[in-house]
Amino acid sequence: MAKSLRSKWRRKMRAEKRKKVAPKELARLKTVLGQGEKGEITMKDVAEIATVVPPEKVKKPGDVDMQEEDADGGKMDLDTKRNKKTMLDDQGRYPVWMNQRQARKVKAKRQTAKKGKPKVKKGLAW
Repeated sequence: MAKSLRSKWRRKMRAEKRKKVAPKELARLKTVLGQGEKGEITMKDVAEIATVVPPEKVKKPGDVDMQEEDADGGKMDLDTKRNKKTMLDDQGRYPVWMNQRQARKVKAKRQTAKKGKPKVKKGLAW
């Protein structure tokens, strides 16, 4: 979605506003960090805003524990309890990304395969 002229205009204006506000924001960040060097900011004040982690516990981007990857087998956590054909999980629900129209279509297809005859919808007779 979000292809209307109004949304495009709003997106453009938000981008321009970000450009305009960015220098002020950067200056404010630099002043806050500069005050930290003087000792005016305590870690208690920062802890209220963000999670404070000592630098020894932070891993470098290159550090990877191979034991953790091997324990999982290198596989992602996937929803394996979903039937590929019906798209239903073990509790009879469709995936969250599937809209109602798609769900009805899959359900109708499944029922026609079971009964062999498609269900005729009633329409208005003009």
